[in-house]
Amino acid sequence: QVQLVESGGGLVQPGGSLRLSCAASGFTFRNFGMTWVRQAPGKELEWVSGITLGGSRQEYADSVKGRFTISRDNYRNTLYLQMDRLQPEDTAVYYCAKNPSGFITTDIPSSRGRGTQVTVSS
Repeated sequence: QVQLVESGGGLVQPGGSLRLSCAASGFTFRNFGMTWVRQAPGKELEWVSGITLGGSRQEYADSVKGRFTISRDNYRNTLYLQMDRLQPEDTAVYYCAKNPSGFITTDIPSSRGRGTQVTVSS
């Protein structure tokens, strides 16, 4: 079955950086687009970024564009999210998700990991 395990979250000061990783197994990773979503306290899930199966195309939510970078390593079956210039409003649990196809989707995929907490605070 699909397994997605996020890591790399933590506490960081405003303006700092974190790199999230998502280890994928149980499916052919290179055949599917992937997505990062997040959920802030008391809020709904928010789509953050998506990447195509080969990694050639990426899309970002306006709130993170220019600060976050999504990438993938299809040899290591791993998805990444480099987060720079973090702000308190980026505080959330971050989830990686498997898309239903090789394309980017801005819907929230149902196949997600358990998430990793990112807290931005001074």
